[in-house]
Amino acid sequence: MPVKGMTLMTCRLVISFFFLSLSTVWGADWPQFRGPDRNNISTETGLLRTWPASGPKVLWDTPVAQGYAGAAVKNGLVYINDYDEKKKEHAVRCLSLADGREVWRWTYKVNIRPNHGITRTVPSVGDALVFSLDPKCRFHALDAKTGELVWQKNLVQEYKTTIPQWYAGQNPLLDGDKVIVATGGNALVVAFDQATGKEIWKSDNPDNDLMSHASLMPATIGGVEQYLYLTMNKVVGVSAADGRLLWNSPFTARMAASPSPLYVGNGKVFVTSGYEAGSVMYQVQKSAGGFNADPLFELTSTQFNSEVHTPILHKNHMFAVGSKKRGQFTCLDLNGKVVWQSPVVSGNSEATRTFELGGFILADGMFYILDGVSGILRLVEANTTEYKELASAQILEGHDVWGPPALSNGKLIIRDMGRMVCLQVGK
Repeated sequence: MPVKGMTLMTCRLVISFFFLSLSTVWGADWPQFRGPDRNNISTETGLLRTWPASGPKVLWDTPVAQGYAGAAVKNGLVYINDYDEKKKEHAVRCLSLADGREVWRWTYKVNIRPNHGITRTVPSVGDALVFSLDPKCRFHALDAKTGELVWQKNLVQEYKTTIPQWYAGQNPLLDGDKVIVATGGNALVVAFDQATGKEIWKSDNPDNDLMSHASLMPATIGGVEQYLYLTMNKVVGVSAADGRLLWNSPFTARMAASPSPLYVGNGKVFVTSGYEAGSVMYQVQKSAGGFNADPLFELTSTQFNSEVHTPILHKNHMFAVGSKKRGQFTCLDLNGKVVWQSPVVSGNSEATRTFELGGFILADGMFYILDGVSGILRLVEANTTEYKELASAQILEGHDVWGPPALSNGKLIIRDMGRMVCLQVGK
């Protein structure tokens, strides 16, 4: 608790310097998809820069249903969306970060057949509640300590949401006292009061856009706080204050729109998608008449695109696994120029660095990148000039290792199609 007369910021700095002086990890929660700031960057320091051949120490693991649903972590507890195929039950599970012990489990009956996996969404954890969007677009708010149901919404019934082709893949956004979901149907985006589930506002949906697999991303452009969202045919900006549609610009996704728009600063928004969609950088500007968005440059799918994961912005560069370059981890500058890619040497698996559609995260100047086929975890320096690998280890069994990693208190949580693993990556 801050001392009287000490600001919260000053108190945080004092605590930070104390922990750094002890050369320990500066711990942080990971309460929602892509972390507290939705940028997929952890603020933790003091992480290991090399591993033994066997890899980081495995603290615990737990079986999970087939899918890609990552973890959220808050106050030493891990929250995951899961499914019991035998009992036909959607489950929200709460585990101990320290040892993987299950603290509570909340379930309800719903028949979901595997469709290239079942689970895809990451819970979002507020001050008191955890929010879960299930594969068939039922939205639940549970007590974070006990798992007791507090409120729920059936988005299909209440907002005429169409369940996406591969089930819901969107991750709810937390902002202040709101939790926000892009429902599609009779509203494009809806903001709910976290405590009560009461609708605060909803956006118009004049083009009857359906829910995509992309998630909402916060940005402040032209001094206006807004949420960015990618539908199957456009990128939009929605006012965070009241849900008004501020701007939109055409973008044609192919098969599925999964990566979220990435705000890179100075009114620039980068959008990418898989298959043949390619990528576009937009310039969004505010004028007396409102906002407008115009393409600055476009990249074909063979130049760069990402099928599943949103790029990470670091030192005015964008980093992501490209889907049309055989899963090469790629560094782009903000003009769309490829600076480097992970090397590929034909016929030499040890020298080949292709990641397919593997998940990745940035922490302490290093990328943790999963090979989506083999389950190998690689540690790569966050370098804007070259690909520099620091360590690697076979951790998971492989096959569609696409789930987003989470990192909290020196512990990295990753998963494949059947197992979630917690690794000690801090000293």
